[in-house]
Amino acid sequence: MTSTTVTTKPFEGQKPGTSGLRKPVATFTKPNYTENFVQSIFNALEGRACGRTLIVGGDGRYFMQEAIEKIIQMAAANKVGKLVIGANGILSTPAASHLIRKKKALGAIVLTASHNPGGQSGDFGIKFNSSNGGPAAEAITDLIYEHSTNITEYSICKDLKPMFSIVGRQNYRMENGKFFQLEIVDPEHAYTELMRRVFDFNVIKTFVNSGDCQIVVNGMNGVTGPYLRKLIIEEFGLTEESILNGTPLKDFGGLHPDPNMTYAADFVKLMNTGKYHFGGAFDGDGDRNMLLGQKGFFINPSDSVALIAANAECIPYFQKHKLKGVARSMPTSGALDRVAQKLGVECYEVPTGWKFFGNLMDADKLSICGEESFGTGSNHIREKDGIWTFLAWLSILAHTKKTPEQLLEEHWKEFGRNFYTRYDYENVSSDGANKMIASLRALISKKTEVGKKYGDYTVKGMDDFSYTDPIDKSVSDKQGIRIMFDDGSRIIYRLSGTGSQGATVRVYIESYVTDAKKISQDTQQILKPLVKIALQISKLIEVTGRETPTVIT
Repeated sequence: MTSTTVTTKPFEGQKPGTSGLRKPVATFTKPNYTENFVQSIFNALEGRACGRTLIVGGDGRYFMQEAIEKIIQMAAANKVGKLVIGANGILSTPAASHLIRKKKALGAIVLTASHNPGGQSGDFGIKFNSSNGGPAAEAITDLIYEHSTNITEYSICKDLKPMFSIVGRQNYRMENGKFFQLEIVDPEHAYTELMRRVFDFNVIKTFVNSGDCQIVVNGMNGVTGPYLRKLIIEEFGLTEESILNGTPLKDFGGLHPDPNMTYAADFVKLMNTGKYHFGGAFDGDGDRNMLLGQKGFFINPSDSVALIAANAECIPYFQKHKLKGVARSMPTSGALDRVAQKLGVECYEVPTGWKFFGNLMDADKLSICGEESFGTGSNHIREKDGIWTFLAWLSILAHTKKTPEQLLEEHWKEFGRNFYTRYDYENVSSDGANKMIASLRALISKKTEVGKKYGDYTVKGMDDFSYTDPIDKSVSDKQGIRIMFDDGSRIIYRLSGTGSQGATVRVYIESYVTDAKKISQDTQQILKPLVKIALQISKLIEVTGRETPTVIT
């Protein structure tokens, strides 16, 4: 196999966000666009990929297989020793993280735009995960971006025509006499064996077949379908009826693979019928989840991670591995903090982005963590893991013999309830969004909001969240504007880094309630006054021109 060098020019805007580079498919399919970014990854590795192993796979969306072929050809030309690829390219983000660690790989190139829409008119994405299994640190993504701005050529082996649909090994002799190997693996096998070591499959199987808890899962035509089939049908013995939208499709069957109350409305409607006691929906690449109890009882992700931590002893993995500490992203509610206080473990507050949890896990300081954006996980890997979260809840339900509603109501009575909602304004004008954030930062510098009353709420403080990593001492600033009130309530404003165009403004509202008479009340009703205050302070409607949010969580 002979490699060639292709002359190219930089493209603007190849700066990875919190989870890699995401753009419309039409952008990635421009001549040299994908090749430029992939070569920038290899250049950022500065020769460390020579002779090493990399993992490659993705969520099955449109353009994935073509991109994988390009990556294989370029990896060979860049002297990579081996690529481990899921059959047909299918590999969930959690499974990729596990394979990195299992194969002691240098990292992974993961092809996904996560919960963004797919298809020819949808989005595509590429991200690099490091050798610990987690998303690359900012130092690496900044270096990738720097290389993308001055790239002049890329290397590719165009005569290598790979087959990656059948499990097995393929060897190719390169022009330097060394071999380049492809190892095509069963994408579900290694992940299922990992879950078997974390959970007691016999306990879960007995529980879901007892008739006490009818379950249903929704793959949303993303990557999780084959994994769910392996677990739910082959391991737990349930029928096909228990899995909805279980086939990965290039356009996700027209679904928006973001598991929330808006984009999974049909699933919510099904759960509202009361036919099923517990259900889970998962995003395109399998790292996010939405959990619902009977009659559509919504399990807020902030509450989900807190309850899992409070009941960790129900999971064999945590019976064997002591709970080291817990962590949440800054916008996630403080429900986890109160559990940590009772358990006597440290609770870390980090910026949005799973890579911040990875440092704590690698330092053996963190066991369970979560984000309000439907991501929950533990130190079994270095990514959030939707299926793990579903199995964790099943383990707790089986152990306690209680419904999700009963579990959370008892949890709230003991710890109090953090009422929580998030308003997403998607595809907002970047100019308007940046103007709003600049105005809020000006308020912070003036300090005029501190002590100001808004109805029953008095502003205690206002800042732009900054984080100093306790492990590597790196500093991440401007991570979200916080308004704190004297009763513990919070309003947070952030611009999301997961969109492919325009800007997504996220407004987070939280109110802590201990009154037993109020903890079961409607969330939106409780938070209505704070929502009004959030819009008033930010002037969001005036600045962005958006009267209503795209999604309310």
